[in-house]
Amino acid sequence: MVTINEERVSAAEYIDFLKRTDLGSQYPKERFEERIAKLVQTVSISLVARNEENLMVGALFGLTDFCYWLYITDLGVDRNYERQGIATLMMKQAHQIAGGEKDIAVYLIANEGAVPFYEKLGMKKADDVMQYNHIEWTEWTVK
Repeated sequence: MVTINEERVSAAEYIDFLKRTDLGSQYPKERFEERIAKLVQTVSISLVARNEENLMVGALFGLTDFCYWLYITDLGVDRNYERQGIATLMMKQAHQIAGGEKDIAVYLIANEGAVPFYEKLGMKKADDVMQYNHIEWTEWTVK
């Protein structure tokens, strides 16, 4: 049994979680721990899925204005808990927290492997996103 609740997690717990997911390759290496500490404390929405032993098995972080939009920055599930509906439930709960389906548009950047999941939720690829990206970005995977 898995429960999903709004809660803040420590950077250490989130980094440990990243090692058990495919999210661990989405962050740049530069100032990784410092940035993760800031991330877990400042996101608008922080949903955490935990198993019976209180182990973090899912996470969703989102930024929202609670009026018009929700941007999902992180959505991941422990590899041992994939395909159990956890990510779908977290997406629905985040959408509701942000203000509901009738008022809130949801945006995110999906890696190619996750596109079918998001399409199944009813999301569509968009071409009209603007980007300003002048940050240092050394690709690596959290291990």
